Amino acid sequence: MIDVNDLRKGVTFELDGTLYKVLDYEHHKPGRGKATIRVKAVNLRTRVTLEKTFNSGDRVQDVRLDYHNVQFLYSDGQLYHFMDLDTYDQPAISGEILGDSAGYLKEGLELKLTFYQGEPLDVDLPTSVDLEVVQADVSVRGDTATGVTKKVTTETGLQVQVPNFVDVGDLIRVDTRTGGYITRV
Repeated sequence: MIDVNDLRKGVTFELDGTLYKVLDYEHHKPGRGKATIRVKAVNLRTRVTLEKTFNSGDRVQDVRLDYHNVQFLYSDGQLYHFMDLDTYDQPAISGEILGDSAGYLKEGLELKLTFYQGEPLDVDLPTSVDLEVVQADVSVRGDTATGVTKKVTTETGLQVQVPNFVDVGDLIRVDTRTGGYITRV
């Protein structure tokens, strides 16, 4: 059991038999009375977001997670297949569990896969990935006054707002935390 004061962004805990990962944490201390801890967490199996308020001193069940370095192999439309770099096992995760992270998965990408009791639950992406632009809107000459952007589609289907000078065939670096454009590679 861990104290709710120890919950921070990224910590995984169990509540009522369900696994949650903390997305946001807020400690609120009123002038009088007990402090409250507001947590926004995501259910790791169903991807439903929960907002819960705990009183200071409450406890939740901590869980032991295993992390494996894996390489993304391919997607067959519903499942995303990975290869464990140590054991060469090939776990698969459904697209619903991956959610928005699936747009950053490119063949050969190395990342960490989170397991709970042998079940793959989540991926820890690198902070940035390099993706090729396969479709871009045409930029209009003279449309360059200040920070004009356009939407492009990458090889994984991810759509990103980029500066006007980015074209089809360019390799761009995308931040996986925000989904924003970083630079042209």
